[in-house]
Amino acid sequence: MATPRAFLDIPPLQAAGGTVRLPGSKSISNRVLLLAGLCAGRTRVLDLLDSDDTQVMLDALRALGCDIETDGAARVVTGLGGRLAVREARLFLGNAGTAMRPLAAALALLAADQGGRFELSGVPRMHERPIGDLVDALRPLGCTITCLANEGYPPLRLERGTLKLDAPIRVRGDVSSQFLTALLMALPLVAARQSITIEVDGELISKPYIEITLALLARFGISVQREGWQRFVIPQGSAYRSPGEIAVEGDASSASYFIAAGAIAAADTPLRIEGVGSASIQGDIRFVEAARAMGADITEEANALVVRRGAWPLTAITLDCNHIPDAAMTLAAMALYATGTTRLTNIASWRVKETDRIAAMAIELRKFGATVLEGTDFIEVTPPARWQAAAIHTYDDHRMAMCASLAAFNPLAGGDVPVRILDPRCVNKTFPAYFDALFGVTRARTDRVPVLTVDGPTASGKGTLGSALAERLGYHHLDSGALYRATALAALRQGVPAGDEAAVAAIARALPLRFENQQTLLAGEDVSDELRHEAVGSLASQIAALPAVRQALVELQLAFRRLPGLVADGRDMGTVIFPGAALKVFLTANSEQRASRRHKQLISKGISANIESLRADLEARDARDQHRSVAPLRPAEDARLLDNSALSVETSVDQVLDWWDAVQPFGSRATHED
Repeated sequence: MATPRAFLDIPPLQAAGGTVRLPGSKSISNRVLLLAGLCAGRTRVLDLLDSDDTQVMLDALRALGCDIETDGAARVVTGLGGRLAVREARLFLGNAGTAMRPLAAALALLAADQGGRFELSGVPRMHERPIGDLVDALRPLGCTITCLANEGYPPLRLERGTLKLDAPIRVRGDVSSQFLTALLMALPLVAARQSITIEVDGELISKPYIEITLALLARFGISVQREGWQRFVIPQGSAYRSPGEIAVEGDASSASYFIAAGAIAAADTPLRIEGVGSASIQGDIRFVEAARAMGADITEEANALVVRRGAWPLTAITLDCNHIPDAAMTLAAMALYATGTTRLTNIASWRVKETDRIAAMAIELRKFGATVLEGTDFIEVTPPARWQAAAIHTYDDHRMAMCASLAAFNPLAGGDVPVRILDPRCVNKTFPAYFDALFGVTRARTDRVPVLTVDGPTASGKGTLGSALAERLGYHHLDSGALYRATALAALRQGVPAGDEAAVAAIARALPLRFENQQTLLAGEDVSDELRHEAVGSLASQIAALPAVRQALVELQLAFRRLPGLVADGRDMGTVIFPGAALKVFLTANSEQRASRRHKQLISKGISANIESLRADLEARDARDQHRSVAPLRPAEDARLLDNSALSVETSVDQVLDWWDAVQPFGSRATHED
């Protein structure tokens, strides 16, 4: 298993534009999954978000006895019909509040009514997120709930009880709307014989999320009556009915990052955001209003938004954010580009999310040079007078990572510094492909896109090291040797001799080659193994010395330099192709060790080989490569020499990453361990 990526370095970004397609809404996805699991029959769910949060919900439903099938791009859920299929289960729900809260309510009621014993737990941060108000609402109903560690917090044990549903159910509304959502989704399970009333104590925050819940309940046959935001009645005889098929709209909270990118950087080309628009049922679509107030030019379509930069710099605002609690975090990032101080209020719920988001935002935005004032339920942000490069902690919070990425547009506000996102994989919670999507619609100056080169002789392990480094850094990978080997393979297949320079160059210019998932694809065919054949390698070494072939492949190699960065390995990456690379490594190993590695590699593939012959061939290639007239094999003057004869791949990677840190502006060892 690959080591999790500790950080992602984003170079200074200059512009945004193009089209991005949003993933499904997390809030809608997990609500739909649970409702499909609770009702009778089969429900086909389209455009479901594929993320950590939805995965834990799917795992929980399977553990509870739901049948879940994959039908093309859809998931088909066969529900329980309100009856427990298993009477005992332990469910791990990660850091997904949209799974923990409603599952706790549903299973507490079902266990009390039908008998059962269920334990719900999550990651350590989930065990710090309060659930006491929901527990306090359920216990008077006859639910037996035990907090297994700290009272008022998960993990929970839910057991048999005796239901008492005559009196109105009271729940606080000023901590999290998820408590009310949990009750609204769970109580129809026990409303067959009587109506059930919920009364909300205090002001209900995040009302738009309750609107999502009510709209989805209606799709599943539950028509909730309400009096304002204080009283909700589930009618007697309510029962879940599958809609048969339901589509999940794009995530409006995720749209906020691209709305912000467009407002900041879509000066020449508009940024089109598909999957959510004026027809959205999500409250966070009202982020559009706030972005417009800061200066964004936004055109709304039913299922898309088109964003252009309007006023510039952006305009500071003061805003009550109760209606967009999650998306409001993006406004704090936009405030870095505004004239004056932006004040966001009524955001106390930030403190009980995946992390204390008010405190986290204050700490991290200050790293860029911003002036930040925080209070119990507000934050004020004044943009930097002088931008500073920063390594941003994400606190295992997807929204911290996505907000911080917007600071990379700092060249548009007088800066020119990169941004390091620590633990970037936390975006898997709601938007696993976020960074790919971001880099697909943003641009940077080519010379600011970082490059790390790894050069070295044949069989030194540079391809393995380059691939591992690219994975750890989250960068693209260029195996330049594969370009030459692929050209050689194509020449062999077409019967073109190495001496026919013009013909080989023509093959190189039209080479249909790409790298995907550590595979080398030639015209769509995986030729990774075939490229390692000795005949191909020998011919590749010969044609690499042909000027016309080299020229034909130079532009192709240069084109691999794209956001967020590149790891390029070969024989002349640091000397000829990318002489300005931020870090150049020259990898060496003694000929005995290289011959042994190549021998093991060939034997493992069923190819017979003689280790002494391999050693002699490698030494001959070294001599030929070192003395060729065009780009001879030698270290760049500023290259770091790494002899990996006695080093593992992991040790080599760690050493190179130490060197990489040393040439970055974030300070020594600015990693997730700081």
